Amino acid sequence: MLLKVTATFPEEIPRASFSLHAHAPSHLDPRPPFPSPAMAQQLVQIMGRHRRDPLPQRKPEWLKVKAPGGDNYLRLKQLMRELQLHTVCEEAHCPNIGECWQHGTATFMILGDVCTRNCAYCAVSHGRPPAYDIEEPARVAEAIAQLALRHAVITSVDRDDLPDFGAFIFAETIRQVRQRLPGCSIEVLVPDFQGNEASIRQVVEARPDIYNHNTETVPRLYKKARPGGRYERLLEIFRIVRRLDPGLPTKTGIILGLGETNEEVLEVMRDLRAVDVDILTLGQYLRPSDGHIALDRYVTPEEFRWFREQGMAMGFRHVESGPLVRSSYHAWEQVQAAGVG
Repeated sequence: MLLKVTATFPEEIPRASFSLHAHAPSHLDPRPPFPSPAMAQQLVQIMGRHRRDPLPQRKPEWLKVKAPGGDNYLRLKQLMRELQLHTVCEEAHCPNIGECWQHGTATFMILGDVCTRNCAYCAVSHGRPPAYDIEEPARVAEAIAQLALRHAVITSVDRDDLPDFGAFIFAETIRQVRQRLPGCSIEVLVPDFQGNEASIRQVVEARPDIYNHNTETVPRLYKKARPGGRYERLLEIFRIVRRLDPGLPTKTGIILGLGETNEEVLEVMRDLRAVDVDILTLGQYLRPSDGHIALDRYVTPEEFRWFREQGMAMGFRHVESGPLVRSSYHAWEQVQAAGVG
C-alpha cells in the first residue's frame, strides 16, 4: 500500500509532499501515524524539496528589470574605469545594477576581482588572485567623495592567500573614506576571514557603521553551495563582533531558491537572532550560468513578505525581503529603517 505523507507548513506557504512505501497494518492501529509530522519535516529536509511542477521557461514578471542605462549609470561606470575599481554590482551580475547606478549608489569590491573560493552560486571569478593594490583604499575613498555618498558599502572577494585574509585593506579603506568624507556612513560586507579573531578585530577597530557578513544558505546546503564556508563559524563571527563592540550593528543576508525548506530558513533566522544580528536581507537566487548550482524554485513575493513578518516578529531591527533584494540593495534605506544611521 502506498502511504502518502505531507509535511505541515503555515497556511501561507506552499506545502512540499512526497511518498513512502510502507506495509499497512491489517487491523486498526491506535499508534500515531508513521511518519509523525516531526519526522515528515525531517525527511523533507533530508530528501530536499521536490517540485510538483517544472520551473517555468521564463522568469516570473516580478523578476524582470529594465536594462541599465541613463546618464548617472554611464557616469558611474566611467568613474569606476578611470579609478581602476571593481564593483560587486558588475562582478556578481546583480540584477539591480541599472536602478542602483542610476541613483548614484554602488557596492565597491576591494582586494581585486578574483576570489580564492568557488561558491556554487556566485558569478565572481575564482582562482589565484594577483598581489593586492596598496593604493586601492585611497581610490575607493576618491570615488565615494566624487559621488558624495551618504552611505557606502564596501565588500571584497575572499583572500585566503593573505596572512590577515585582507583585513588590513578593509580597515585602511574605512580610514581613508572617513578622512575624505566624514559624514558618510560605512557598511562593510566582509568575508569570514576563516574566523580569525585578529582579522575581525582589525576591521571592527576601524569603526565601520555596520558589520555585514552573509549567511547565504541553510546549514544542510553549505557543503554543496558554499564548500569553503562553515555555518558554525558564521555564528561565531557574530558572537566575536558583539563581544568586541557591543554597539556595532550587524547584518547578514540569505538567498532563497537553492533547495532549502521554509522551516530551515526560519531555523537559520532564529539562530541569527540568538547571536544578536540586527538586520536581515532575503532575496531570490538567480543562476548566473549553466555551470552554477541549479535553481530549485522561484520564491513568490507573497512568501518573501511572509518571511519578513516572521523576521520582524523574531526581533530583527529591520528585514528587507523580496525577489530582487541583495545584501546591499537599498542599503541606505535599510540603515534608516533599522535606526542605525
